Amino acid sequence: MFISNAYAADASATGGTMELIFMLVIFGLIFYFMIFRPQSKRVKEQKNLMGSLSKGDEVLTSGGILGKIAKISEGNDYVLLTINETSEITIKKDYIAAILPKGSIKSL
Repeated sequence: MFISNAYAADASATGGTMELIFMLVIFGLIFYFMIFRPQSKRVKEQKNLMGSLSKGDEVLTSGGILGKIAKISEGNDYVLLTINETSEITIKKDYIAAILPKGSIKSL
């Protein structure tokens, strides 16, 4: 009576291992398609945005500040933004969230 139960447990243990491996593969695929791939796509878009910045572009920072690019620094890490006629700020390029269409600031 005990020996047949031991054989049954041994047979189900190998099936359980295969199910575990299958579940790990499924979770790996879910992780890739729902987390890793979209994140790498966003990073690529941000790099393209940083590369396309030029003087005169109207931008929105991640802090919500609207401004026009007056100067891009020599090392290309910092940008001088003109907020209005008298105010200018220097920010790191990484904090620019979007490039706005021309004339957006004046329309506000």
